Amino acid sequence: MRINKFILGMILVSILFVSCSGDDDNNRAPRGDYDNGLIIINEGNFFSGNASATYVSQDLTTVEQGIFTGVNTAPLGDTAQSLTFHEEFAFVVVNVSNKIEVVNRYSFESISTISTGLSNPRYMVIVGNKAYVTNWGDGASTTDDYIAVVDLTTYTVESTIAVAEGPERIVENNGKLFVSHKGGWGLGNSVSVITISNGSIQSIPVDDVPDEMVLANGNLWVLSEGKPAWTGSETGGSIKVINTDTDTVELTFPMGATDHPSLLDFKNNTIFYYMNGDIYKMAHNASTLPTTPIISAINTNTFSASMRVDHSRLYFTDAGDNNSNGSLIVYDLSNNTPVETLTVGINPGGGIYLNEL
Repeated sequence: MRINKFILGMILVSILFVSCSGDDDNNRAPRGDYDNGLIIINEGNFFSGNASATYVSQDLTTVEQGIFTGVNTAPLGDTAQSLTFHEEFAFVVVNVSNKIEVVNRYSFESISTISTGLSNPRYMVIVGNKAYVTNWGDGASTTDDYIAVVDLTTYTVESTIAVAEGPERIVENNGKLFVSHKGGWGLGNSVSVITISNGSIQSIPVDDVPDEMVLANGNLWVLSEGKPAWTGSETGGSIKVINTDTDTVELTFPMGATDHPSLLDFKNNTIFYYMNGDIYKMAHNASTLPTTPIISAINTNTFSASMRVDHSRLYFTDAGDNNSNGSLIVYDLSNNTPVETLTVGINPGGGIYLNEL
């Protein structure tokens, strides 16, 4: 009986310990002013040097504009393009300024600036202690585009990988880099596959103007916008699914000849995309595109827009008139209705990022 009581006591202590540990995890102290919320990257206006970052708390009650400048008393730069989180760091790619600002992701205090070896940088991914950054180079040249390889122990560009024109998004999976070639000032139609270990490059043909990509259960989903009407040779957009083991297209979801989708995200085994003012969702194992949107007639300026799905919400940015502050629209995905509209910075098309680790 004593042994049984002892065992029972140990079980109760273990349960209490686990329960308290869980409470500690759920109620941990913030690691900085900008923990547990959203960071919105605002491009600002071209050649105006007014890029910025906005913080929105997870409960949507706190909005703080210009957090980089507020913390560091220095401008973020000209045309912020994207942000990448890694461990306790955040890397803000600033396109026209040809630099990457490295900050603490929770306080936004400056750690370093990478300003050499970049030319028209766009997006980045981190693998180990190296970052891989897409660069357009001179937009008028079709042959100077590359991936910059950054040593994160020294914050310097150590080498480059020449690629086809207009490298845009970049994703890593199983030792390979997948790069969508939107085309820069041109119009691309391929995805490059770079094997990190040996530098070999393979090209996968996709539809015109590929941009956003997401990994969904081991497969790479590539959204192509299609050629716009002003080109005189308009093509419809599509979504292709690439098997990342064989580097081949397994499935294509074609769209109408005048349909031009943009903005792609993946959450909870569901693909979300934006097209023609509507937002659609589909299961990751679907065989056909949805015909009915979940959110319709979004009255937004999508010239500089972003979309992010997280938890039970969908976040969407509206650039407004492109010269004054934009908006963040928050939708409740339980009923697909807007629940909040918040003010962010100018041209909030640099992305919406959830800051929690």
